[in-house]
Amino acid sequence: MVVFEKPKALTDAVLHYCPGCTHGIIHRLVAEALDELKITGETIGIASVGCSVMAYNYFACDMVQAAHGRAPAVATGVKRANPENIVFTYQGDGDLAAIGTAETVHSAARGENITIIFVNNAIYGMTGGQMAPTSLPGQITQTSPYGRNVETVGYPVKICEMLSQVDGASYLERVAVDSVRNINNAKKAILKAFRNQVEGKGFSLIEVLSTCPTNWGLSPEKAQEWLRENMIPYYPLGVYKDKYAEEADK
Repeated sequence: MVVFEKPKALTDAVLHYCPGCTHGIIHRLVAEALDELKITGETIGIASVGCSVMAYNYFACDMVQAAHGRAPAVATGVKRANPENIVFTYQGDGDLAAIGTAETVHSAARGENITIIFVNNAIYGMTGGQMAPTSLPGQITQTSPYGRNVETVGYPVKICEMLSQVDGASYLERVAVDSVRNINNAKKAILKAFRNQVEGKGFSLIEVLSTCPTNWGLSPEKAQEWLRENMIPYYPLGVYKDKYAEEADK
């Protein structure tokens, strides 16, 4: 009896991520969803720009590389040209919540039948640890050495809260991958987001709170603690919109 094995929707390529980075866990959860729904062969992933830029090497489905921030726009084109395919984007906070804000909001407003996996680690990882749109108030980064000052640079962007007000959005949930319990919940959310697309239920976005030990200057263990003590209180976990569940309750 097989107890544990690598998902078939992942290639044999060795992940390039830093020790303690949780991108690998999130990759696995996406791949498990593709396996369980048996949709890998009909799935097209859109890789973003950031630490996950080489996602096209890791998923065993067709992949397209998008310009920085444009993954939802590319996904829209791919899905409309190939409505029978399952289309997802995999994006970090700098990609989705900064340069790609407009693409994200408008794809949600249009109710595009795509799935977005949004990885929020509160920092620009690939380019050296600058402050991101999701960096916390007071958070020290390479470009905020005295901590994020909300009086001069504003407050973090809360994507799930913002998109919950967009009528076209169907399913929005924020999860984390800092513990076994939260990883299991994250898997359920990602699986549901893909299933929604299979069932034609429209725009789904799963925000995953993630760690960046290298740029946070912490050990992997301390990074998980920092996420729990700082990120989760500021970015509460949970379902922010589930349009079809709400309709069923009426």
